[in-house]
Amino acid sequence: MIISDLGHELAQLGLGLLRAAPFLIGYVVLILLLALVWRLVKRMLTPRHDFTSLKTVTFGDESAVVSNTVASVISVVAVFVLWGAFTGSALLPKFMHAPGPFIGEGSFTYTAEAPDGTRDDARVDVIVFGKDGVIQPAEVPPGDGFAKDDSLSLQAYRSKLLVWDGNDEVTRSDGAKIVAIDGKPVSPGGEVETAIGRVALTDKGTLNVVPAQGMQMEEIWLPAPEAVWNRLITIWRDGYQNVTLAEHLSYSLFRVIVGFLLGAIVGIPLGYAMGLSDWFRGWFDPIVEFMRPVPPLALIPLVIIWAGIGEQGKIILLFLAALWIMAIAARSGVSGVKISKVHAAYSLGASKVQILRHVIIPNSLPEIFTGARVAMGVCWGTVVAAELVAAEKGIGKMIVAAAKFQSTDIVIMGIILIGVIGFGIDMLMRWAERILVPWKGKG
Repeated sequence: MIISDLGHELAQLGLGLLRAAPFLIGYVVLILLLALVWRLVKRMLTPRHDFTSLKTVTFGDESAVVSNTVASVISVVAVFVLWGAFTGSALLPKFMHAPGPFIGEGSFTYTAEAPDGTRDDARVDVIVFGKDGVIQPAEVPPGDGFAKDDSLSLQAYRSKLLVWDGNDEVTRSDGAKIVAIDGKPVSPGGEVETAIGRVALTDKGTLNVVPAQGMQMEEIWLPAPEAVWNRLITIWRDGYQNVTLAEHLSYSLFRVIVGFLLGAIVGIPLGYAMGLSDWFRGWFDPIVEFMRPVPPLALIPLVIIWAGIGEQGKIILLFLAALWIMAIAARSGVSGVKISKVHAAYSLGASKVQILRHVIIPNSLPEIFTGARVAMGVCWGTVVAAELVAAEKGIGKMIVAAAKFQSTDIVIMGIILIGVIGFGIDMLMRWAERILVPWKGKG
């Protein structure tokens, strides 16, 4: 039973990877192609007269690598172009669309065999319609012979069973069976590729018609960019589940900031104590190293027991998500201070307090800012789980509620908003680091 369930799960995983494979392969190919083109253009048209051009070794030298603005712009545009191409977006011309599902009219022929061995062909007219309407199957003349012509209509990306002998003179109960589809032999459990897609013969003898799905993603899997944008406008104007989008975002932002600040207030002094005292290092190091690899999601049941399902539980969960990261960052910052600077301060008569204020804290701030950026990212990633705990407002709550109703456009919208806000906070923290720690990287 376990092996069967595992096989089913692996099959589902394989199906998901197969659906995403064209998108991922196209993205990788696009990256490599554009990188090659940019390198050639840069060599031909851009003379180098900066500091990096004077270096004899650049590969492996971090100081010689800076973010390429052109590559960043192309990266973002490429994501949206591929997104639109694999969803049939109206924002792109049709020649840029990936092959879409079969929509229209087609037919296939099946060959039925009677108990006495006689065979007869029947044609099935198939109409495949899009998501915007329903088309009823047309009436077709039954034709001659014991196998009668039939018709079928179904929606794109869907499959439908055809009881082929529903109007035949000789039925399955009489011993009739299908032996070929479009002239190709088929047996129960087999399938045949036709002009409209795949036609399979089930173990019970019925026909399962699956129109060709192409390479485009179904809307329930991945909606087009304009669908997500339109949903954003609608929710910003009307709200979602009687809560405005501004309230959802503000509640999540408030929880993340409070949880992060509490984690920093406790974690940074703890890290300093561990970096400056062997007693504190020995006391807290096992606790910090034990809790560091524990994902915040695993603490949800314990937090509910401790603090209930109110706001306190969500803040505590985010606090624990940031605490250990900030403690380790502060400890690493202290450990990274060059001992020569400490000796120089002592030689000038500095006290321990002065060394802490003028040597250790300034030199550890770069590590602390790096840890703060990581901790903020973890908090943003944890807020969705934190808002699972009986939250009524929050971007995570909105995403989870939308997922229950398979509103993929709302889910993607929420993910994008979390990413944009998280990126904005990271940029703000980088700006603060440049202002507050101008000596970073200058020895």
